[in-house]
Amino acid sequence: MKTSTASGILFVSLSYFVFTLHDAVVKLLVADVSVWQILFFRSTTILIACLIIGGRGFVGRVIRTPVMKPMAVRSLFLLGAWFAYYTAAKSLQLAELTTIYYAAPVVATLLAIPILHEKVPPVRWAAIILGFVGVLIAANPVGLTISIPVGLALLAAILWAGASVLLRKTAMSESTLVQMTLTNAFFVLMTCVMAIYHWKPVDLSSGTLLLLVGLLGGTAQAALFEAMRRAPVSVLAPFEYSSLIWAFVLGYVIWQDIPASNVAFGALLIFCAGLLIVSSERLAARRYRLGKPDEVTDA
Repeated sequence: MKTSTASGILFVSLSYFVFTLHDAVVKLLVADVSVWQILFFRSTTILIACLIIGGRGFVGRVIRTPVMKPMAVRSLFLLGAWFAYYTAAKSLQLAELTTIYYAAPVVATLLAIPILHEKVPPVRWAAIILGFVGVLIAANPVGLTISIPVGLALLAAILWAGASVLLRKTAMSESTLVQMTLTNAFFVLMTCVMAIYHWKPVDLSSGTLLLLVGLLGGTAQAALFEAMRRAPVSVLAPFEYSSLIWAFVLGYVIWQDIPASNVAFGALLIFCAGLLIVSSERLAARRYRLGKPDEVTDA
């Protein structure tokens, strides 16, 4: 496989694994701390880390970056996705919420065609559809009907997909560190008022978990940003489904939730979707290498 595509797949797989760990810690926190407070602390932690790593003169570079406006738009998309998702979560069962939200990879691939001019071959569509079928089987959303919460969950998926496409667009022209700094600076500004309004006292245990959320969120963001720099959206999209597998694994490890047989079968289909992408990209790279042996480095 071309080095960039292979590393992109590795980075995005790492990203969704760490994001799942992040979500598990958030689930532990939300009983005592508001979501707005969690978002504010997470973004502040990541922002401080970025500024320390960037060093002297880094702030000036961030201010002068040409991706300032698209990153601001992307941050609004992400905030809208979070708000819609957690609002819908109050009224929908987890299976229904999961199924609707995982329409995001399909939407992202559709958006990547006109916006990024990506060519999506049939094998990538097959992997995306196979992964989504795996989600349907695993989540088993029985009796799902059209409603405002369903619309909000779908809106969250669309906004997340739009943010992913925008990330790919900006990732090609700016470093990961600058993009992470901008994203979290915007989030600090957008969440500070609501965080203060919903503020709850933080003890040592909650403070430790908040710091952990920041570290995990920063690691996951960095991996996702690097993945978008290295591979097309349509290649990376099916790997978002892998977070569902990790969610079931962590649910068993942390809360002793035993997955049902449909969950295991759905997870198997999601795993197969990832293998389909990897094998097809390796085959495509091999054909390309045979045609132009000096231009592609094998991973």
